[in-house]
Amino acid sequence: MRYTVKPEKVCPTSLSFDLDGDVVTNVVYEGGCNGNLKAVSKLVDGMTVGRIEELLKGNTCGKNPTSCADQLAIAVRAKYEESRQQ
Repeated sequence: MRYTVKPEKVCPTSLSFDLDGDVVTNVVYEGGCNGNLKAVSKLVDGMTVGRIEELLKGNTCGKNPTSCADQLAIAVRAKYEESRQQ
């Protein structure tokens, strides 16, 4: 299933991804550091929610308490948990 979320306290205005069970694919950020976010998207393609959390959760950007990578980890976990309750 395709999900789109609004990340908090980061530059991108939206974050979209596909979730098939606990596997994340087709991550797309709108806005932000284009090259870096394309790289993050490629690196996590096909990873599980747990692996993405393990690698990216808690990552910060400058003085911000979060980052684009952290927001991805938070979003995929939230949508995964929602999908399990349906």
